[in-house]
Amino acid sequence: MSTSTVENDAVADGHWHGSAHERKGFFTDTSICIGCKACEVACKEWNNNPQDGTYELLESSYDNTGSLGANTWRHVAFIEQDSERIEAARESGRKLVNLGMPTIRPRTDESAGAQPLGGALGAAADGSAGSGGLPSTPPMGIDLLAPGALDPSDPEDIANLDTTPPDTADFRWLMSSDVCKHCTHAGCLDVCPTGALFRTEFDTVVVQNDVCNGCGTCVAGCPFGVIERRDDGTINTPTDRDRSASDMDVPDKNTANKCTLCYDRLLDGQEPACAQTCPTESIKFGDHDDMVDKAHARVADLHAKGLTEARLYGANPNDGVGGTGSVFLILDEPEVYGLPPDPRVPTKDLPQMYAKAGIAALGMVAAAGLAFLGSRR
Repeated sequence: MSTSTVENDAVADGHWHGSAHERKGFFTDTSICIGCKACEVACKEWNNNPQDGTYELLESSYDNTGSLGANTWRHVAFIEQDSERIEAARESGRKLVNLGMPTIRPRTDESAGAQPLGGALGAAADGSAGSGGLPSTPPMGIDLLAPGALDPSDPEDIANLDTTPPDTADFRWLMSSDVCKHCTHAGCLDVCPTGALFRTEFDTVVVQNDVCNGCGTCVAGCPFGVIERRDDGTINTPTDRDRSASDMDVPDKNTANKCTLCYDRLLDGQEPACAQTCPTESIKFGDHDDMVDKAHARVADLHAKGLTEARLYGANPNDGVGGTGSVFLILDEPEVYGLPPDPRVPTKDLPQMYAKAGIAALGMVAAAGLAFLGSRR
């Protein structure tokens, strides 16, 4: 692995060159996240992370973990927006999006007699839809969250549904599964004094807990507030806990902890636990370039359907962190999701800072020299 170099007035991290592995990453599509928290559970179980909060819901949300931290490496945010927020967003010119969660079609009046089913379900009832009379799989590209998309109908009818965004109600939900960004220029990696943080052959950033001394420098170096130091399993306590820390199995105490993108699973050719568990495929995993391409295609598809608020976060290689390994599709401003609108690695300005400090030092030396010469006259 190469060492850090200064390139184009930015700190270029040490990346693997000539590696047999492509850069890996996530594409999290929040437009199809249902807030089930299966990714949170899978992450905790696989990585043996301790409990972070009780099973009580926070007073601010239908959530019990609150945010990313040393013990919660995947966090599903329930972003609730009331009428005041919606009105403020309208005044600022935003086009809001209602996710339109799927509903069950109401039962018909039994006195009217059984109604024939159409589409794939009707074909299945007639025994004419493939092997075993099972419904055929709808073609890809259909938005199953669109109102009425789950009603029995022909695929052509589904594709021709009106996808104009509905009027925003007095209340709406936005859901998002957040995770470490595995930045191209990682601030935590730059400032670590012990080398506990390293970049893997998959271009991800991982903490070596047996090397970490728990200084916490990396915590201040992360522009996203992702990495934290684990004390006794009660860091960032969101609620009063129902058991003491001594009753909890807390591995790697007093060290920095964050998502590793399941480095151990990658070494075995497996995908991360959260991506494998996600039931809606909101979390996609693969080669980073492929994930970015899929993200751009998804945004174009949503825009074509009238969901013009869809945008990407972390896909710009010219931002303050050089782009992120975890790319997100979001449906509102980044601040709504608790994401910085313009993330910037703290070490980005080091070359300019050193240059200015050098000029200041030379000026002080010159001033001292002139003062000394003047005193001898």
